[in-house]
Amino acid sequence: MNDATTAEPAAAAADEGVMKSVADAMRDAASTATEHAAKVRAKVEEAGPKTLRAVSRATYTTAYTVSYGLVYASVFVARSLPQDNAFMHGLHDGGVAARDTLKGE
Repeated sequence: MNDATTAEPAAAAADEGVMKSVADAMRDAASTATEHAAKVRAKVEEAGPKTLRAVSRATYTTAYTVSYGLVYASVFVARSLPQDNAFMHGLHDGGVAARDTLKGE
C-alpha cells in the first residue's frame, strides 16, 4: 500500500474526531446558555417585587416625613401663639368649618 491510501482513513478518523469534539462543545455551550438564562430569569423575577417594595417604602417614608414636618410645624406655631385673640378664634372656626364640610354637615 502506498501512503495515500493509508492516510485517507487516518484523515477521515481525525476529521470525525474533530467533528465530534465540535459537536460536544456546541452541546455543552447550549446547555450552559440554557442554565444561565434560567438563572437570569429567576433573578429578574425575584428582583421585580423587591424593587416594588423599595419604591413603595421610599414613597411612604417621603410622604410620612413631609406630612409630619408640616403638621408638627403648624401645631408648634399654633401652640406658641397666644390663644385668646381674634386670629386664633378665626383659625379654630375655619378648621371646624373645613372639617364639617368634609363630613358633609
